[in-house]
Amino acid sequence: MKTEKMQFPGHGGDTLAARLDAPDTTPHAYALFAHCFTCGMDIMAASRISASLVERGFAVLRFDFTGLGMSEGEFANTNFSSNVADLVKAADHLRAEREAPRLLIGHSLGGAAVLAAASKIEEVRAVATIGSPAEPIHVKKQLGDTVEQIREHGEYEVDLGGRPFRIQKQFLEDLAETTIRDRVRDLRKALLVMHSPIDATVDIDNARKLFDAARHPKSFVSLDDADHLLRKRRDAEYAAAVLAAWAARYLPETPAS
Repeated sequence: MKTEKMQFPGHGGDTLAARLDAPDTTPHAYALFAHCFTCGMDIMAASRISASLVERGFAVLRFDFTGLGMSEGEFANTNFSSNVADLVKAADHLRAEREAPRLLIGHSLGGAAVLAAASKIEEVRAVATIGSPAEPIHVKKQLGDTVEQIREHGEYEVDLGGRPFRIQKQFLEDLAETTIRDRVRDLRKALLVMHSPIDATVDIDNARKLFDAARHPKSFVSLDDADHLLRKRRDAEYAAAVLAAWAARYLPETPAS
């Protein structure tokens, strides 16, 4: 596997850090991976799924959204819409430097983001979500009682996974104004919904709502006893194996040039 560090401008001009994992031979196709809320491109699920896809002939670009990880910018000034815009910028960069992504993969809130971005990236043929909420507003559950503090003060520091993040009121407003299932109905791309029935962060009913909203071709795969972050290696590798086999049906048979 070859790994190349990349940089490109995000939606607001900040430099975003990225990593392109690729096989030693010509890739079958390029994929773009969107990580979970407040995570980063090096989270275990992203790195393991990327590595497994590379073993199966895919090249995968993953990156840190604005204000996260090694990317520039202020997280407090971002929202769901800016994440979608960052994804489109990532696709633009991949198109200019290699080849546009044919496959979009999103984990958790990243799943909702790739569903929103798919129509903005013409070359995409298939979209896969892992533990994705049916609507971005689901993130409010992770914010808990601090939602009222954010609304009252306009900005509030929230503890998420043991790390402090400043969340602004505009973030909540943007979530409330975004409807994903309407976009899923008009997706016109193959959709794979993967979800664990014991996911304690995003319950399985979200997968049902996405699947019901989508038109064919659509598929659902249970991740059985996996947790939300796919901490067990075998869960991430299983997800990647299924994803690669499924995506091959909707991507060109010949390797990308």
